[in-house]
Amino acid sequence: MKKISHTEYPRPQLERDSYINLNGEWDLTHVKSDRKSKIEYKINVPFSPESIASGIGNFILQPNEELVYKRNFEIPSDFVRDITLLHFGAVDYSCICFINGKEVGSHRGGFLPFQFDVTQWIQIGKNEIQLIVTDPTDTGHQARGKQKLKRGGIWYTPQSGIWQTVWLESVSKDYIKDIKITPNIDTKTVEINVTTDSTNTIIQIFDGNKIIGESSLKNANIEIPNMELWSPENPKLYEVLIKSSGDTVKSYFGMRKFSIGFDGKFKRLFLNNKPYFHNGLLDQGYWFEGLLTPPNDEEMIKEIKLMKDMGFNMLRKHIKIEPLRWYYHCDRLGILVWQDFVCGGGAYETWKVAYLPFIGWKTKDTKYKFLNRTDEAGRKEFISEIDKTVHLLKNTVSLSVWVLFNEGWGQFDSIQLTEKLKKLDDTRTIDSVSGWYDQGQESSDLKSLHLYYQKLKVPKNEKRVIVLSEFGGYSLKTEGHVFDENKLFGYKILPDKQSLEKEYKKLIESELIPLIDQGLSAAIYTQVSDVEEEINGIVTYDRKVIKFDIDFMKNLNAKLVYK
Repeated sequence: MKKISHTEYPRPQLERDSYINLNGEWDLTHVKSDRKSKIEYKINVPFSPESIASGIGNFILQPNEELVYKRNFEIPSDFVRDITLLHFGAVDYSCICFINGKEVGSHRGGFLPFQFDVTQWIQIGKNEIQLIVTDPTDTGHQARGKQKLKRGGIWYTPQSGIWQTVWLESVSKDYIKDIKITPNIDTKTVEINVTTDSTNTIIQIFDGNKIIGESSLKNANIEIPNMELWSPENPKLYEVLIKSSGDTVKSYFGMRKFSIGFDGKFKRLFLNNKPYFHNGLLDQGYWFEGLLTPPNDEEMIKEIKLMKDMGFNMLRKHIKIEPLRWYYHCDRLGILVWQDFVCGGGAYETWKVAYLPFIGWKTKDTKYKFLNRTDEAGRKEFISEIDKTVHLLKNTVSLSVWVLFNEGWGQFDSIQLTEKLKKLDDTRTIDSVSGWYDQGQESSDLKSLHLYYQKLKVPKNEKRVIVLSEFGGYSLKTEGHVFDENKLFGYKILPDKQSLEKEYKKLIESELIPLIDQGLSAAIYTQVSDVEEEINGIVTYDRKVIKFDIDFMKNLNAKLVYK
């Protein structure tokens, strides 16, 4: 069995000392559809069995099959307090959990964390956990991202089961359940709301080792003296310590503001009350070894740093929710995040969502049949996951833009859902319809363009902020570092590195940079890494080869700013 991965505390914005990590070797039974045929494995959690890093990687779970996870673990006597909580970072898709043979709860949803109160079932000493998992993948209507049973092209190997950290904590009855942190740079204050049953709560704010603010209120508005702003160029974070009678948690925040403003000629994206050009990359977060699960904390850090070293200041997290530590590293290293909600719905029909938009086809997304959103349960689940996603990532310092729908895929009721999203979070910008099937001026903060196979341009007389939320996709096959030597996908395939850099430089200097003076406020190049057959990454799928010279990229990106 490989070294245990992801042993770091998985929730950096609500961290306490109580922590038992349950990653590592588990028993796994793959139950076939006849319920009689079973295959036994040892699996390396938190990697899905379809991944190489799991130690298995030789089957795809079918919709009518089951995974049964099981492992024993020890609970020391000094660990147990009033309430013991069992956490799962993410399980794809539906699961039932048992502790010591007793059912403790169930969950549906493949991308969001959840927890069970296991106080009455846990015991000091030996315990057994069992998890039964099913996953319809693309035969269902649930949020699933780009997973497909028959992978190929822009569709990737599906995964199932546990794919983020499993862990335990034990807390007091008056434990701190949640915190919400809202910075306000205009008043030089931060609002901190603490959810707890405690009648005695203390909030302390630190700048380094020095306490700079304090309150005994659960809902406090605290002034920040000598306020230092957070930005990609200066990712300044303040630390927070919150105490109840029986609990202590650590958190952090940054003083920053995301808004839309007018520069005298165009509406622009603003950071800290000033125009700020978002120069980013599409980031799908797929890994050769672990599929949706990064190999380890160090590899996440390495990749974010590389993109910053190349001069990018933003990543668009595409149709995936990452482990919370990824967002923590973006916060502390200083890179903006555009966060997609995870797509789902009925079958993806290429002619509707890839071909028709190019001839100017328009449609109302209240017509559920056209974009395959007729399943009411699927729509309700997506709406529920909007709430859960916003709640999960509400304190993320770097998260600047929510992306509601992508290229018409599973799109429905975007005007209504944009209003809902604004009420949930009025501190961030919303890209309601990234790519096409725009619902008009009232639907989104942004006019969001995807341009491949055509010259880059922006619309004239647009009253909204104009962003190029996908473009480029220039591709290079790197011998010995491709997923499939015979099947390649890219928007413009170049023969060698020299040609790739030449064409990329021409694209940026001749086509992209002039658009900034015509109203362009953001540009997102496709993409961070190759993904299976897609070979349009800055790095290869195995992350072993960087296709562009770092200084070459840095020098070009230095030109993507407002004059």
